[in-house]
Amino acid sequence: MRNLLPLISSHPGGRSALTCRYRCGDACFKEIPNTSANEYAGDVIAGALSRRSMMRAAAVVTVAAAAGTAALTGPAAPQAEAAALAGQGHKPGHPHRPAPSGARGLRFSPVAPNKNDKVTVPDGYGQNVVIRWGEPILRGAPAFNPDKQSAKAQAGQFGYNNDFLSLLPLRGERGRQVLVANHEYTDEILMFRGYDPANPTREQVEIAWAAHGLSVVVVQEEHRTGKLGPVNRHPLNRRLTATSEFRITGPAAGSPLLRTSADRTGRKVYGTLNNCAGGTTPWGTTLHGEENFNQYFANGSTDMHKRYGIAAGATERKWERFDKRFDLAKEPNEANRFGWVVELDPYDPDSTPRKRTALGRFKHEAAQPRLTSDGRPVVYMGDDEKFDYFYKFVSSKRMKKGNSRAAHAHNLTLLDEGTLYVAKLTGDSPVNEFDGTGKLPSDGEFDGSGVWIPLATGNTSHVPGMTAEEVYVYTRLAGDKVGATKMDRPEDVEPSPRTGRVYIALTNNSDRGKAGKAGADEANPRNANKHGQILELAENWDDPAGDGFAWRLFLVAGDPNDPATYFSGFPKEKVSPISCPDNVAFDAHGNLWISTDGNQLGSHDGLFGVATQGERRGELKQFLTVPTGAETCGPLIQDRRVLVAVQHPGEIDGASVEKPASNWPDGPGKIVRPSVVAVWRKDGGDIGV
Repeated sequence: MRNLLPLISSHPGGRSALTCRYRCGDACFKEIPNTSANEYAGDVIAGALSRRSMMRAAAVVTVAAAAGTAALTGPAAPQAEAAALAGQGHKPGHPHRPAPSGARGLRFSPVAPNKNDKVTVPDGYGQNVVIRWGEPILRGAPAFNPDKQSAKAQAGQFGYNNDFLSLLPLRGERGRQVLVANHEYTDEILMFRGYDPANPTREQVEIAWAAHGLSVVVVQEEHRTGKLGPVNRHPLNRRLTATSEFRITGPAAGSPLLRTSADRTGRKVYGTLNNCAGGTTPWGTTLHGEENFNQYFANGSTDMHKRYGIAAGATERKWERFDKRFDLAKEPNEANRFGWVVELDPYDPDSTPRKRTALGRFKHEAAQPRLTSDGRPVVYMGDDEKFDYFYKFVSSKRMKKGNSRAAHAHNLTLLDEGTLYVAKLTGDSPVNEFDGTGKLPSDGEFDGSGVWIPLATGNTSHVPGMTAEEVYVYTRLAGDKVGATKMDRPEDVEPSPRTGRVYIALTNNSDRGKAGKAGADEANPRNANKHGQILELAENWDDPAGDGFAWRLFLVAGDPNDPATYFSGFPKEKVSPISCPDNVAFDAHGNLWISTDGNQLGSHDGLFGVATQGERRGELKQFLTVPTGAETCGPLIQDRRVLVAVQHPGEIDGASVEKPASNWPDGPGKIVRPSVVAVWRKDGGDIGV
């Protein structure tokens, strides 16, 4: 057996300290915000073996509903149970008949772990940089010059640290699509020569405000190669920044909790901050999750500030020196206006984006909808914090089909009315089988059942002692009160368009099992969890509006030679090592693609594809790696093209503009620039087939 791969960092999650400092405000080094006594998955396992039959029944029901038949009974039931979440997958120990070519969509030679200061792709594949930080996209914006930056210029240029990506069709313009990108955060040390963190200038702060937010830019494909490039000054191109106007909508709009001296209506807010992952709706809009918004606000003083990770004292960027709204001692409600899901209409450059309060307020990592059988959107969402929760929102309205103005106007109201839920998970194995090593329980799988606990519907609260407005604004507290299950940093979430199964990236949790912290359980089976896992969820009756589900761990990440890892029973000697799953996406073949953040296995972060169905379920292959210090974000998988957002390249401790740790993407002597990259097959064929 090969030796375990070496760790490359002792820092939580494998990130550099510089990344933690600027992206999340050193959240890993601060007190865990969730101090509730809520049970962990596996802590309420008394009578678990008797409840196992309930989970099996739920699984049988799910398969029957998916097949359009009555519930299975008698001899067929065990087979239905085995296939419920696996989609005809295998159980550990079942024979495999592997084909050399791999699962359809994953037929490429996997990239080996490496530390190359470039984007490394499989043999036979090409790549290009689609767009870089600072490239002009609006009319009148100048070419990027790192030594002549200005807020005005940046407001017309592609923003910093691209994350979530969406590509939407553009009717009537051959070979063109609309690219939408999040810009999560700024790293001023890598942006400005001679930057003094203790004394930022107003100009630097205003440039950073303009580099946050969202970009909309039309891109043109080169038909012969698959390259993409921006169409500068296209009428749909747009920048939204930390000072752009946004509307607050939904049941909490107008609440006194959202009013400030500058907005006494509680319905208008300037800016969107720390946009991480997101989603693309079936009605043609994009969703953007405001994640680590807490780090931008100074002088937190209340228990609620603490629950949301807002610290006392000054912030890292010192924005409060230049705008009082970032000083909670002066504007105590301003932070309540961030931490929402933002909905953007990329086809209307004059529209005002909306912050949807019905979806709750927390550190939103993502928001990807699917539709019920009667056409109502259901949005799944993770709260990216150690020991925080997993949510869903079920709309009370049906989507209208078609491109009419009336249908479009109606669909822009879908996320303002419905019910917000939080998840509670239960394992189906005895709690004494989980010793923190990640060892499989005696039944051969990490699995169980769960319920969706309603928090609020419209103006009605389902949480004792809280009004509906309080539930939406202080959603974390609502989850605390109803006993939601604490998880290992639930980040991106993606429902499979083929099976309806929901996949949740649980990136890591180095605090699990520490003194005074929760130990291992069936959904989170490792103490000091450095590598993370992916949970797979099947709604009862395959009904996303339902109140119960079955779940299992689809993948437990890490070195395949480590007994604590698990790849749905696929032979571990045939998979790529993976650490810290973050963003996820699906291809047309039903494969899940996983980008990583904080790889601790001797390699740069990368993008991986894994089969979710059939006899090759669990087969995981690495497709690319990103440059030194970078994170892989926003994967988008098309038939002929893969897009990734290469975020924070060169973000290594001790690096600066004067002493770069990376030369990507433009080579020595050039400033390092976060960028979007497209990858395609050189022979023009589809990806992985």
